[in-house]
Amino acid sequence: MGIKELPVHFTLAQFCQATPLNQDNIWEFLLQRNAERIGVKRREAALENLERIFGATFRLANTVGFREMSLRDLCRETGLSMGGLYGYIQSKDQLASMIADMVLYATDLLQQWFLHVPDPLDHIECIVRANIYMAEILQPWLYFMFLESRALQQEQREVAKASESNIQTHIAGLAVQLPGFNQEQAWLFSAHCMSLAQDWHLKRWKFRNLNLTPDAFAESVVRLVRAHVQRQEKLAA
Repeated sequence: MGIKELPVHFTLAQFCQATPLNQDNIWEFLLQRNAERIGVKRREAALENLERIFGATFRLANTVGFREMSLRDLCRETGLSMGGLYGYIQSKDQLASMIADMVLYATDLLQQWFLHVPDPLDHIECIVRANIYMAEILQPWLYFMFLESRALQQEQREVAKASESNIQTHIAGLAVQLPGFNQEQAWLFSAHCMSLAQDWHLKRWKFRNLNLTPDAFAESVVRLVRAHVQRQEKLAA
């Protein structure tokens, strides 16, 4: 998938126009990445049923929990027969693996997207904004990985950890290039950046009554990030 360059201070609308992974093509991408697992050959039917299966998975995970959910529950929720379901997944572990793979791909994508931005602080802003905006596309996927991490197999938990750790390491590598940041300060700074960005998709209820837009939230986070960097620069001067 091609990646279109974005300016530093991009909006959600600009992000949605540029991102190669969006709400319209996510099922096509899922089918492509799992073609060897999926036995259904009719593309239109496969895309429709993947959306039904994963939408039902997220609903059931939020109500009964992924650990308690059975494949028969998933059949009832989707209207598919057990045989029909097996055309796409053979187990809950496989289902969780596909979700984890999607999340890891998205986070890896963000690290490659802004290589055209040379300034470390501008680059950090781009990564933070992209994390917040990507949550508008992958919110149920990201929330599932957070909520159900203890119910996943060790391999899937490691993938979930890697999806966050990779971005945090990337931000830390940028931060250590800024004045006033040593390795420890850069790592803590990157952890705080991730926590601020994740608040948007993990605790959306806190912002719902404010009618806050993703752009307003992202702008607020970016101001906090830049203010902290300016303070560190003054201390180092």
